[in-house]
Amino acid sequence: MKELIEFIARSLVENPESVIVNEEPGEDGTTVVTLVAAPEDMGRIIGKQGHTAKAMRTLLNAKATRENRRATLRIEE
Repeated sequence: MKELIEFIARSLVENPESVIVNEEPGEDGTTVVTLVAAPEDMGRIIGKQGHTAKAMRTLLNAKATRENRRATLRIEE
């Protein structure tokens, strides 16, 4: 799941080297995927009215469901 979010984020931003994605276990067996990018790239990651972030969350949930897991995406600056 980490690789999926990392690929999408690096494809969107101007500075792909600044993208950091971590995957860690959360509460209730949920996997928490944390995405950190440069402040100037946050607009590209989030998208207009949050549509890009919502799409990334949807893809992450689809992949997690196929693996019989639960996952959430946290975007940080």
